[in-house]
Amino acid sequence: MDRSPRMTRSERDNEPLDVLVIGGGQAGLVMGFHLAQRGQRFKIVDAGANVGQTWRLRWDSLKLFTAAQYDNLPGMKFPALHDSYPGKDDVADFLQAYATKFELPVALNTKVTSLRHNGLYEIETDKGQIQAHNVVVATGPFQVPFIPPMAKDMDADVFQIHSIDYRRRDNIPSGKVLVVGAANTGCQIALELSATHEVEISVGQRLPTIPQRPLGRDIWWWATRIGLTRITFGSRLGKKLSTRDQVIGGGERELKREGVVVRPRLIGVEGRSASFADGTSSEYDAVLWATGFRTDHSWIDIHQIKDEQGHVQHERGVTEAPGLYVLGLTWQHTRTSALLGWVTNDAEYLAEHIVSTTMTGSEAGVGA
Repeated sequence: MDRSPRMTRSERDNEPLDVLVIGGGQAGLVMGFHLAQRGQRFKIVDAGANVGQTWRLRWDSLKLFTAAQYDNLPGMKFPALHDSYPGKDDVADFLQAYATKFELPVALNTKVTSLRHNGLYEIETDKGQIQAHNVVVATGPFQVPFIPPMAKDMDADVFQIHSIDYRRRDNIPSGKVLVVGAANTGCQIALELSATHEVEISVGQRLPTIPQRPLGRDIWWWATRIGLTRITFGSRLGKKLSTRDQVIGGGERELKREGVVVRPRLIGVEGRSASFADGTSSEYDAVLWATGFRTDHSWIDIHQIKDEQGHVQHERGVTEAPGLYVLGLTWQHTRTSALLGWVTNDAEYLAEHIVSTTMTGSEAGVGA
């Protein structure tokens, strides 16, 4: 690529980018930091109206289960007290400040509708087309809220809501509430609702519960010291751990202590009634679906990198399509790959891969 000083700024602006980063959350911003450090010409696009918007749209009382000292991003510490647990708006403010401090080129209100390759990567957005030599998909693991199809069999007067749309207790009408899903989100919301509602929770899979502060130390203090944060997905232990989530903090014991009735897996609903795997059933006035999310890569029109379910296949974020990467996914490389303070490890790895691959390709006469 000719980057002679004689090229005008307008001409350069019309050149394909070195890298387009799709997604302006923590993964995309940290990717931008590492690309800037390496002199790459890049842009970050995000569908949201503000940096950190995804965090602001979570429920009001949400707090991280990583203490502040583990939430730093490269070049900037998280502005909170040691061993405190930041709230969701604290995280959003931090991400906004981060983008501002490092003058990261974030284009907001820009939704990507398709990605294809035709010599260059061509990215269609609702603001027009962007071309780039490399693309990093940093849209994260929480994309499309999943609600089981059985939800349609409930009476219309049973209030239903997915956890992504829950904000506070008064979102839920009075009466008996069923929370479906007992991972961290379901447990936290069930505990919050128990102060004002009659709450039951359906546990589809028994998840191990880990105290937030065993022996007075944050769980991540222990995890870093015994090496759990370095266990990779490709290892035997990593493959085993990646198949089961863990609840950090309040689990079934705390739920029961607060009066929450714990039920087994939900197997069906009809009218106002829900049936469970132990043969019991009960009627409810509201159902909160804490049933997680599904990854949607349908807009990526490069089929050779996908499996039969349409998921992008990769090795630590590197796909088989040259120049196409993913970042910020759960267990992308380690248990901490999608966490705020650790996403930098994979981002730095990908930035180095992009630069080294570009240099190798240029030397061979086939690069940018």
